[in-house]
Amino acid sequence: LLMFKKSNMKIKILKKEEIDRVIAEEIITLINSKNKVVLGLATGSSPIGVYDLLVKAYQNKEVSFKNVISFNLDEYLNIDIENKQSYHYFMKEHLFSKVDIDINNTHFPSEENYLKYDEEIKQNGGIDYQILGIGSNGHIAFNEPGTMFNEKTHIVELKNSTIKDNSRFFSSIEEVPTKAITSGLETIMQARKIVLIATGKNKARAICDLIEKEKTTLLPASILKDHDNVVIYCDEDASSLLTKQIA
Repeated sequence: LLMFKKSNMKIKILKKEEIDRVIAEEIITLINSKNKVVLGLATGSSPIGVYDLLVKAYQNKEVSFKNVISFNLDEYLNIDIENKQSYHYFMKEHLFSKVDIDINNTHFPSEENYLKYDEEIKQNGGIDYQILGIGSNGHIAFNEPGTMFNEKTHIVELKNSTIKDNSRFFSSIEEVPTKAITSGLETIMQARKIVLIATGKNKARAICDLIEKEKTTLLPASILKDHDNVVIYCDEDASSLLTKQIA
């Protein structure tokens, strides 16, 4: 466990399967200890292992999602929710269709609701547990470098690096949406606990800058330094550029 000055962020360097297990176990414990749990969910490759373990736990009758409410971080703009690359489809595929969550309790930001999305989260009691990934340019959700720290849920133009990162999911780069709707940095910071998953060499620079540099809007994830309950989970590859002594 690493602790760094000027920040409450904890860092845990584990194998990917260990990261998935620890986070899944925390979520299961949380759901089983409260009447109603509000989860902040992410898409992309980072949380898939966590969702797989949550599905297994449900199948083994270790947890029920009946009283779980979820708010996803983001969605592409102008994408059909039945499109296999939409985040609605991703969540259905990896979690929602395989557990007993009430689909009416699952929420995504959209062009219609994004101005009220933060309010809707508040009305449901706020997010208990927020899962995040991190982009190679340090973005969290679709908050690209340069995003103001006080930004709420909003529409964004995606940077070329993000479009390129996401193009692996599409047949061609031309098919990748160039705009998205995303929870803002202020939205994310309202969560009571935040876990950020970073695996692979392509995340190493972003993780190094997050841990070792000052807070800056050029690295959106650096706002997490101000949160009092954040754990950064890295594998060895993602932590490979860290130069500070491990405590």
